[in-house]
Amino acid sequence: MKNLLAIKNELQQNINVEKAKHLSRFFQAFPGGYGENDKFIGVSVSNQRKIANKYYKVCSLSEVEQLLNESVHEYRLTALFILVYKFEKSKKEVEQKVIVDLYIDNVINVNNWDMVDSSAYKILGPYFLDKDKSLLYEYANSECIWKQRISIITTFHFIRNKQYSDTLNIAKILLNHTHDLIHKAVGWMLREIGNRDFEVEFNFLKEHYTYMPRTMLRYAIERFEEDVRQQFLKGKII
Repeated sequence: MKNLLAIKNELQQNINVEKAKHLSRFFQAFPGGYGENDKFIGVSVSNQRKIANKYYKVCSLSEVEQLLNESVHEYRLTALFILVYKFEKSKKEVEQKVIVDLYIDNVINVNNWDMVDSSAYKILGPYFLDKDKSLLYEYANSECIWKQRISIITTFHFIRNKQYSDTLNIAKILLNHTHDLIHKAVGWMLREIGNRDFEVEFNFLKEHYTYMPRTMLRYAIERFEEDVRQQFLKGKII
């Protein structure tokens, strides 16, 4: 408990009221926004990482779990940074599983895109690389936008290991999603595939781009040669 209190105290020492107001708008914490009711105190990500790095060795998982259940956004994000550090330094799979289970049990609190993008592919990615991935498909087919984003962002680690099939399969599931946060995430992951294997991404887009959300397509083809990019945007790829 003392480490938890120390972490909160250090975060509180870095409060920035103006930044908190900006973050509240940026992460749409207003009524009807995707981050509705979230609370911000304006601590920079760099300071959160420094605090997480300072305490991850001594902070117990129960303390991390308590921090992850706090209402303040920066508390939860710092908890995720700590979990990532713990996972990356863990050498035993049994220890990693405990961290993964904690993440999954508290996934309801991984509830904004920065939290997903800072943790999913760094914790779930390595763990599920050579394991059954049905949980990711369950998340992709859920009604929760954050679980859906976790499902596709987790595959970033698979992509880095030149395993593309799960990214493509989950992209198909999310292809008709209505929210731009999913469009951007899927497009980003498709682009990452293309950075490693252009043909794989090109063939996927050729089959699906005509009914793909425009934002998703733009993200996916961002680094294509301009003439090819324009052909996709004008619907001329057949």
